[in-house]
Amino acid sequence: MAVARHLLAIDQGTTSSRALVFDSGLGLVASAQREFAQHFPASGWVEHEPEDIWESVLATCREAIAKAGLTAADIAAIGITNQRETTLVWDRTTGRAIHRAIVWQDRRTAPACAALVAAGHESLVASRTGLRIDPYFSATKIAWLLDNVPGARRRAEAGELAFGTVDSFLLWRLTGGTVHATDATNASRSLIFDIHRGIWDEDLLSLFDIPASLLPEVKDCAGLFGETDPALLGAAIPVRGIAGDQQAATIGQACFAPGMVKSTYGTGCFALLNTGEKPVASQHRLLSTVAYQLEGRRTYALEGSIFIAGAAVQWLRDGLGLIKEASETGPLARAADPAQEVYLVPAFVGLGAPHWDAQARGAIFGLTRNSGPREFARAALESVCYQTLDLIEAMHADWGQAAGGAGQGTRSVLRVDGGMAASDWTMQRLADLLDLPVDRPSLRETTALGAAYLAGLDAGLLPEPDRFADLWRLERRFTPGMAESERSRKIAGWRDAVRRTLSTG
Repeated sequence: MAVARHLLAIDQGTTSSRALVFDSGLGLVASAQREFAQHFPASGWVEHEPEDIWESVLATCREAIAKAGLTAADIAAIGITNQRETTLVWDRTTGRAIHRAIVWQDRRTAPACAALVAAGHESLVASRTGLRIDPYFSATKIAWLLDNVPGARRRAEAGELAFGTVDSFLLWRLTGGTVHATDATNASRSLIFDIHRGIWDEDLLSLFDIPASLLPEVKDCAGLFGETDPALLGAAIPVRGIAGDQQAATIGQACFAPGMVKSTYGTGCFALLNTGEKPVASQHRLLSTVAYQLEGRRTYALEGSIFIAGAAVQWLRDGLGLIKEASETGPLARAADPAQEVYLVPAFVGLGAPHWDAQARGAIFGLTRNSGPREFARAALESVCYQTLDLIEAMHADWGQAAGGAGQGTRSVLRVDGGMAASDWTMQRLADLLDLPVDRPSLRETTALGAAYLAGLDAGLLPEPDRFADLWRLERRFTPGMAESERSRKIAGWRDAVRRTLSTG
């Protein structure tokens, strides 16, 4: 009987689900992708239909395996990576969710968060979790579901319901309801997980009024989580790796050394800086989080979260009808009038780090009668670069202080991935505005690559992290070329636009 040598990565994202098959050398063999519907039932609310998530994942797994010319028996292990913070609660008997999933972008719990901050709880939450009290994270979403779905709180207290982020929900479904677990990276985004002790925190569960019976077991990122129901894919396949999407990208980018930083451009943008074995308490409104946990040892990261990145391009396409394809934005931006300084502050669902203003809303500044699709496209792409600049500068300050002034790694290079990283114009503008080299890897599927690596590591197919880092390959380096006077002027205009957009400004 042939030994299984392939790995299946499930990359469950905000707007689509993807499945990718890698060989034992992490070469991409086949992939499949399916988009699914976004639901906006009220202003600031964002939901997904859980069955859409599940059906798209199952369909893409089957399609990717078939496209690779393989069967389930050829798959050594599955790795899962997922949109983080998105919250589901389901019936333990039927496996059916009690409500649509509340997506990480959702802002419905902003009043509850504001009340908790006003009551003086933010320092406790930050000291235990490394996070801020914000609707972005899972805890207030769980509480909302328990309080707004009839009978949910009673059923939760009776042990009839289960909470999970998307990884847990998929694991439950894949294993036929036999495994309720998550990994440390997803748990660290919940507001109820102590990242220092690596456990669910009883004080925080009490604060958010969440029954402990809802919670999944927390495991390492690489390990045996369970086996799939043979009826789903044709044979039982072990699930051996799980990590939230941004942590998986950090792994896929081989950012294993303290000081290394990556930025992923998907629906949102997320920059993570490896801080090593100790979490760094940010003085600049960034998050401290678990980068990965292997063999019981946690590695930490500073994270900056931008809620709107690729979603700004989707807005140009779907909201304004200015483009038909995302690929049009680069050429349009290149052709924009250089005399016009148009700034888009894409606070469609509030502003994330380092501002954390849930009440801010999007705005455009600098419009003239001559402003058109070209200037809008440039403003949308530049908004992502400016927001990244805000994050990298905050990280540099935090890491420099934590490392005794030695944190210059954040000023040496930025590794990028995600859909927008394919845009040469955007990556060059990013390098120009950051005044840093920007490195794009030869394999841009870094999120899925990270999930596959975790699964392959536990399956014994892939080497330890330090040797895996040697496999990282550069496709292109973008070097800064903008005059300092122009850079300073453009950044000053951005900061003025943000100041005018903030709800407290």
